[in-house]
Amino acid sequence: VQLQASGGGLVQAGGSLRLSCAASGHSFSGYSMAWFRQTPGKEREFVAGVSWGGSNTYYRESVKDRFTISRDNAKNMLYLQINSLKPEDTAAYYCAAGSSHPVMFTTLVRYWGQGTLVTVSS
Repeated sequence: VQLQASGGGLVQAGGSLRLSCAASGHSFSGYSMAWFRQTPGKEREFVAGVSWGGSNTYYRESVKDRFTISRDNAKNMLYLQINSLKPEDTAAYYCAAGSSHPVMFTTLVRYWGQGTLVTVSS
């Protein structure tokens, strides 16, 4: 499956963004999906995951009250709604597909999208 992330940008602290990830190729609904993020010099970290049908979600503790992951299998789309942005949310965000749920570790990821950069100014 090919993944194309979009929606990043420059936003002030307290603002919101919605990231999107368009999937093509193999059956999208057959994959558990997730968002990861990475800043320079640090390892890529799990942010949020959603199960194949979208009914089960899982979040990194530091974001679970501000981030919402969702998917639309009819449109082959994955989303991440980010509210109350903080400067520490600045990172490149990557969508990912895996066979297990939640896809919490990079070793469980089968496919990566390219990153979309989120920059939060204070």
